[in-house]
Amino acid sequence: MGLAPMEKIVANLRTFLLALSLAVAVWISAVTSTDPDEVRLYPSPLPLEVVGLDTTLVNLEPLPQQVEVTLRAPRSVWQALLASPQSVRAVLDLSGLSEGTHLVPVHIETEKRPLRVVSISPASIRVVLEALISRPMQIETILNGQPAIGYQAGDLSLETTMVTISGPRSSVERVDKVLLEVNLSGTRESIDRILPLRAVDKQGNTVEKVNLIPAAVHVRLPIQQMGGYRDAVVKVVVRGQVANGYHLSGISVFPPVVTIYSENAAWINNLPGVIETEPLDLSGVKENLSRRLSLVLPVGISVIGEPGVLVNVSIEALESSLTLTGQPIEIAGLAPGLSASLSPAAVDLLIAGPIPLLNNLRPPQDIQVFVDLTNLGAGNYQLSPIVKILVDGLRVESVLPSTIQVIITPQVTPTP
Repeated sequence: MGLAPMEKIVANLRTFLLALSLAVAVWISAVTSTDPDEVRLYPSPLPLEVVGLDTTLVNLEPLPQQVEVTLRAPRSVWQALLASPQSVRAVLDLSGLSEGTHLVPVHIETEKRPLRVVSISPASIRVVLEALISRPMQIETILNGQPAIGYQAGDLSLETTMVTISGPRSSVERVDKVLLEVNLSGTRESIDRILPLRAVDKQGNTVEKVNLIPAAVHVRLPIQQMGGYRDAVVKVVVRGQVANGYHLSGISVFPPVVTIYSENAAWINNLPGVIETEPLDLSGVKENLSRRLSLVLPVGISVIGEPGVLVNVSIEALESSLTLTGQPIEIAGLAPGLSASLSPAAVDLLIAGPIPLLNNLRPPQDIQVFVDLTNLGAGNYQLSPIVKILVDGLRVESVLPSTIQVIITPQVTPTP
């Protein structure tokens, strides 16, 4: 008895599915053999892209800049990936995350197919999200130091006395004060400049990760000299002349300005703006010197602080030049069995330096002129003479002629 129609359909369907499976297997085998899958580490780390972060939140945890990824794909897909480096992206999606700590997986996105991600390093990243807040605060002013003696500070004025602090909640809540520090130490002139603000905690430590608006404030603070006080420039009084062959190259005084005082303000106001020192005798001086000199003050006038000043004097020798003619040239380094002739056998030298050293120069004892023939064999050479001065401080300006002819020949042994 034959099969029922339904049974025939089922039997045929089974046969069809088996044939289809065999065909697909054959096709996959053929494709795989011609375009096999390869598992590779992507040649270069992928830059990590952060997306979806709520604008009212900030991440406090440092994030890696790059991730490494291993992919499985057919060889043809790998060729397409390598030909288009921008086709693979590493994405950290923070969409929908609220304030707190989260472990977020890294996603690899690409349009190339087929492709499977084998591994990502790191596979997930810890983020700590915190709300961004802001609050206003009063600026607190701190005056450090005192103006110069005889000066006093007036009233401080600020462009604004309020500042807005913004940043992560934990950082903003740590701020105890916003400070404006003004340094008055030794000031003689009014202050009119822009100074930075600093946010500090209760221990006085600077709080990081906060923004201050404004970050700096324009400050004005008048500095005035009190009655009976006056600044005067110090003038050094010099007597005598330095030694012959030397000159005075500079004088410095410290402090260059002193503050003088008198109970009678009229006396101070009538004085010139210069205070002289006692005379400094430089007669016959040949070297630098330092001296502490007293100030010559009118009766009823006193100086604030040290009663004298320190004077530094720089003395330098005058320079000149000296021409030495016909200085003989010596031979150095000539190998045994050789002889040498020089043309010319002497040179003219121009020596320069301080006049006292030039006056005491003793040629030829203090000067060596020679040609170095080390490692030279027989032949004709053009060489530059070498000049050494045995007196420190002098220098060779020129050698004439600058090149001489040297002829080296074998020594002739005389016949007995």
